[in-house]
Parts: sequence; C-alpha cells; structure tokens
Amino acid sequence: MVKKKSQKQTKRKNTPKESNIRTDVWQLVMTQEQRKLALLTVAQYRRFLKPLVLISYWNWGQLSQLTSQTRVNTLEKLIHKTVDNPNPRYHWYFQKAISNHPSFLKFPSYLRRAAIGDALGIVSSFVTRWDTWNRGERKHRHDKPPRLTVMCNSYPALYKGQQVKYHSNFAFVELKIWNGTDWVWMENIPVKKHGKSRHIREGAKLLSPSFIANSKRVHLSMPVEVNPQPLPDADYVCAIDIGINTIATCSIVGKDGTVKARQFINPARDIDRRDQRKQRIATKSKLTRKIINQDLPKGFCQGLYRKSKNINKHIAQTVSRQIVDFALKHDVGVIVFEDLSNWKAKAGKHGSLQKQRFHEWCKDKLVELTIEKFSELGGKVSKINAKYTSAYAFDGSGKINRSNKKYSQAIFPNGKRYNADLSASYNIGARYWYAVLTNSKFTRVWEGKSSSHTLRTPVTLSSLWRLSKA
Repeated sequence: MVKKKSQKQTKRKNTPKESNIRTDVWQLVMTQEQRKLALLTVAQYRRFLKPLVLISYWNWGQLSQLTSQTRVNTLEKLIHKTVDNPNPRYHWYFQKAISNHPSFLKFPSYLRRAAIGDALGIVSSFVTRWDTWNRGERKHRHDKPPRLTVMCNSYPALYKGQQVKYHSNFAFVELKIWNGTDWVWMENIPVKKHGKSRHIREGAKLLSPSFIANSKRVHLSMPVEVNPQPLPDADYVCAIDIGINTIATCSIVGKDGTVKARQFINPARDIDRRDQRKQRIATKSKLTRKIINQDLPKGFCQGLYRKSKNINKHIAQTVSRQIVDFALKHDVGVIVFEDLSNWKAKAGKHGSLQKQRFHEWCKDKLVELTIEKFSELGGKVSKINAKYTSAYAFDGSGKINRSNKKYSQAIFPNGKRYNADLSASYNIGARYWYAVLTNSKFTRVWEGKSSSHTLRTPVTLSSLWRLSKA
C-alpha cells in the first residue's frame, strides 16, 4: 500500500492593516558642537535606561497583568521617592546607580517616564520572543534563544513643551539636551525640508517624536496621526492586474461593465537595472564555484544584492504612487487588487533569470504601499480572489490561449486578439462589482451557486453586462 505524501502547509501571510500613524524624518541642521551635545544626550538617556530594564524584568510577573499606563505608574513608584511614596521598593538599587552617575539626580521627570515606557517595551518584547522560542516556533531549528539586551540602542521620546518646542511653520525647533552638567534648551535649530512633509495637513496631529542622534545624522522621527475624510462613493473602481512583464495594468471599471480608462505602468529602466545586477550575481557565483569548488562564502556579492533590493523598493514606491494618482485622476474611491499573498511561482528552472524575476517580484510590497498611500487620502483598497482572472476572456467567450510569439497577447475562443493583462484587469474590477451587487463575498469566483447540473463559468466583465440588462 502506497502512502500518500502529506502536503507541506505554507504559513499564511497576514494582510497589512491600515494604520493612521505615519512617520516623517525631520533632518536637523546642527553645528559640530551641537552634534556632540546631541550624542551626549542620547548616551545619558541610555545609561538611565539600563537599571529600569533590569527592574522591569524582575517584576514582569506583576507588571504584565496591568494596563500600559498603569505599568508606567507602578514602575515609577518602585524607584522614585516622593512625599506620598517615601519608601520605594528599589530605592536602594537606584541609589547605587545615582552614586555611580550623580547626573541622574537632574534627569527630567517627563524624560524619566519616557524611559520607563521604553524599558517596559524592551522587556515585553524579550518575554514574547522567549515564549515563542520556547514553544519551538523558530525560523531555523538551530536558532539560539533570545537575550535580554540591557544596553540597547534606544532613542529618547520627546514630549511637546517639555523636551521639544516648535516654531511657526515648523521651520525651527528647540530641544532640551544634556550639556554634561545640566539640561538646557538648544534654541533655533533649523529643520531641513520642513515644508515638504505630505502628512502635515488639516486634521493631522503631531505625536511625540524620537530624537535620533548617531555618528551619521541627527533628526527627529516624527509620528503623525492622519485623520482623512473618506472619499465619496463612485460608480467606478480602479482595478489593478500585477504582473511580471508589466508591473501594473490599471483599468477604471464601472458597475455596469463600462471601462472608461486604462494605463500600463512599467518602469522598464529600473527593471533592467535590477535584472542586470541579478545576472551579474549569477555569473560571479558560477565562476567562483568553479575556482573554489565549495559553497559560496557568507556575504558573497552583498553589494549587488543590496543594490538589487533597493531598486526593487524604488520600483514599488514609484508604481504605487502612479496607481494612486491614476485612481485620484478619475475620482475613484476604491482600488481593487488580486489576492496574491500566498501565491508561489512554479515556473522557471532553479538559478534561471526567470526564477530570479519571480523571486524579486515586489507584489506584496506594492500592495502594502498602495494601501498606505491611498488610505491617507481617505480611499479604500480591496482584494478579490485571483483564480481564473487571467485565464478567461473578459467578453465571456471562454478560456484564452497565449500567443507563441508574444506572451502578453491573448487569443480568445472567438478569434479576437487582446492584451492579456488588460483582460485580467477588467475581470478583477468585474469580480469586485459582482460581489457588491449580488451581496456576496470577494472570494467568489463562479457565477452559479451549484455545479450539479450546469457548467459554471467564472465571473468576468461580461457578467456585469448581463446584470445591467436584467
């Protein structure tokens, strides 16, 4: 008796959730002396953070049962002596830290609370990662257990009015920094490119920024809570077919099956630059293996890999921006994608350029960036079932064949020749409207509800034509 091979289960990817928080980088123009003070401030903050991390870990069993705000207050009572709290539990331990660093006596109270929140986050992350590792959920079976990093590379969060002040139009800021003996205000610090943030608009709210200072740069990591007004409902949607040869094929599809606009988005120059670097990696690895007769060393061609990855990110950024601009140009409130989150390529030999192109396909990143950009403007992004959107003709004539000379050209059963990606984008938009009009799920593929006696056909653009006539 032959045993059936168990199919390998692939881990389902989580769909990125829409968040109202965006982060901008505000570059600060500082002199060499001001940069030194900025680095001194970060170093002082990290020294103060170290004992807080240890105390948080020792009392995590109690702290983990509390809410976020209550945790901060409880931990502060464990270390900070006041009139109402004359005998903190760890006052003796913190006194030792103060004796080693007398400057802790001048540490600002608001910055102390920011450090407490940071310490709680570090311990919470460590405990979660430890529990995950202990359950055996590891990327590799030889993964080492996580370690509690006490001296971590954290940066201070600055509270408005207490550690940071903004001038009109955000052209200048003031920061409270540590000069080695006291906490003083550093005034009139210019903000580079202060007027080019797309997130500071009416209804947006600035949150507490992080003060990033290292040997390379000094800037504020500024979180902004955007509260966009929803775009008005429209009778059209922007349907997107994501492909390998053409990155994005866009169509404006109406609920009655009308297609009023189309656009091909394909940054061929960037794609060629990326593919050239991948081809150079393949050539170098082949020649190197012939010489050394063993596996490639760690970090082989890391510069080419990094450049290829960055080009791919750039492609996703530019294409997502063009998709959003195309949707806004036609007053569309919904962008529709195929759900390709769990799709895996089966074509192409191992090591071939085709396999590399599938591996470098930035489909998930493209959808993620489009969701972020369009949700800022009040739009929505939906996903439909991708099954048979490219395999069937949009006019309902049946299954298509691909041209041998030109793969992007589809040959319909009735003899008509059409662009395969355009046909797929029509079907994507049609499948969205069909689900909305029939009050069914977006995962729906077929027109009929039963397959017992009738031959069912998948939802295509022709399905909307029939609905509009009914």
